[in-house]
Amino acid sequence: MSAEPAPTTARVRRISPMLAVADMEETLAFYTTVLGFTVTMQSAEYSIVARDGATIHFMKAADESVMTAVRGHTEVYIEVDDIRSVYEHAKTCKLPGRMTEIKVREYGMTEFHIDDPNDCLVFVGQETR
Repeated sequence: MSAEPAPTTARVRRISPMLAVADMEETLAFYTTVLGFTVTMQSAEYSIVARDGATIHFMKAADESVMTAVRGHTEVYIEVDDIRSVYEHAKTCKLPGRMTEIKVREYGMTEFHIDDPNDCLVFVGQETR
C-alpha cells in the first residue's frame, strides 16, 4: 500500500462491535440482564447498549441467510475489572446456551465464555494479576 499514513492528531475514542441479530428484544434482554448493559438507543432495526463507556451496536439481520452466515462465527471480548462478580451473576441467569467455567489463560487473562442468543461467543475477561 503506497498511501500516506493516517493523521495521528485524531484520537480514537471507542471501537464498538456491530452485531447482526435475529431477535432484537431477546438480544437486548441478554446484554442488559446477564451482562449489565443499558439500552441507550432502541428500534426494531438498530439498537445500542452501553456500559462504562463501552458500546455494542446491534442490527436486525436482513434475513435468515445472514444469521446462518454469522452464527458461531462472531466473537466479542469484554474486559472487566471484577470477573468473579460477572461470572457469578451470569450463572444465576440459567441461560440455555453454553457458558464455560472461569479459566486462567496463558496470555495473561482470566476469562469465561458465554453464547449470546445469536450464537455470538462473548468472552468476558480480566487481566490475571
